[in-house]
Amino acid sequence: MPAKPLVFVAMPFGRKRDAQAALDIDFDAIYENGIRPAVARFDVDCIRADEERSGGVIHLAMFERLLLAEIAIVDVTLQNANVYYELGVRHAARPRSTIIIRANDLPLPFDINMLRVLGYRLEAGALTPEGASALREAIAQKLRYALDELEEKDSPLFQLIPAFPGIELPHMVTENFRDRARSIDALRERLAAARGLKPAEAAVAAIRAIEDEIGAVNEANAEVLVDVVLSYRDVKGWDAMIALVERFPKPLLARTTALREQYALALNRRNAPDDRKRALQVVEDVVAHGGDNPETCGIGGRIYKDLYTEAKERNQARAPGYLEAAIEWYRRGFVADPRDYYPGVNLATLLAIEDSDESKAELQRVAPAVSFAVARLGGLKSRDYWQVATVLEVAVLSCDWKLAERALARLLSIEHAGWMLETTANNLRLLRASSAIDSAQLDALLKELTVPA
Repeated sequence: MPAKPLVFVAMPFGRKRDAQAALDIDFDAIYENGIRPAVARFDVDCIRADEERSGGVIHLAMFERLLLAEIAIVDVTLQNANVYYELGVRHAARPRSTIIIRANDLPLPFDINMLRVLGYRLEAGALTPEGASALREAIAQKLRYALDELEEKDSPLFQLIPAFPGIELPHMVTENFRDRARSIDALRERLAAARGLKPAEAAVAAIRAIEDEIGAVNEANAEVLVDVVLSYRDVKGWDAMIALVERFPKPLLARTTALREQYALALNRRNAPDDRKRALQVVEDVVAHGGDNPETCGIGGRIYKDLYTEAKERNQARAPGYLEAAIEWYRRGFVADPRDYYPGVNLATLLAIEDSDESKAELQRVAPAVSFAVARLGGLKSRDYWQVATVLEVAVLSCDWKLAERALARLLSIEHAGWMLETTANNLRLLRASSAIDSAQLDALLKELTVPA
């Protein structure tokens, strides 16, 4: 039986902030209500790029999809650098059947503003039923032309250079890719089901069975094995997660910063003898070669924050030193990119706990910057749990109890896992050490969180 044509969809996952339009956009809803139903009208296979679950690993599988898929749908709404890179690879390989879509009518960068783009309308960041219907019809028409080979060349390279040869790959390569793509999709569906199992031990066992099927780590299967790593993380299977990362070939691990960051995170959370020492070494190696960044420095800050919390509970003299180190790591992360609120809000919280005159002065500078960073992403209007949790923490730090109550009400209305509330409650409990925080008001908020102390 001949292979079905392949449609490859490159677009963001989940809710993302469109800075130009100042909106949170639910790209999963756009895919499920607009793109997927249009593709389902045709006898084709459809694969959606999942950059987040792959941990940022772009290698053979990504290039295969871009080079070999008969049709590609590329969403350029967020003007993401990765998406533009993928679009460039696609245009160099295929003369036609690249369907570019974007939300609303915001200007595109100069290099692609001459290309034909299908627009779809959003209202307050949401795809309305009317907008979804229009998007489905527009994509379906493009797909019909593409499958019937009626459409004109849409690659600028092939349009401007008539003799441009493109890329022709052997039939065997194409068939091998199709088989592997279907296999990866099936594995990801099984991983999603495994993550939903209860108790956590059952989930870990199911994920490990899938890992065993995949076998030794290599360049070809690294993407799906990163998904296995993240699946272990989601169910707190720290032992299995650490063991799998340690199976990755050193050259592949060395060039995959996101994977090393997850390794440090897992070591810190497991906290076996020497784990935190090893985690700090990983963090220091990453910044030594790549410089400070919010994610890596945030993990360094979290390690020292946990060391501080444990030392304080045991009344150990080293606690202030750990607190100072945590502050420094979070400060480095926030200075590296003040647009990232995560290291900023943790810096602000720990400055309040340190409670010195210098810390109070720095807190007065940091808190407004964190508020601005999270406001850019939607702030209190956001449907992202962590953004609203940050608004709550900054409100408490600023003793704005009315805003804190509003943020808490918003937080509880957002879909969340129990451990998220636990994390927020633990952060707020730390603020009991600050002389500037009204403990009665703080305890009232903690009671509403309904998370036991």
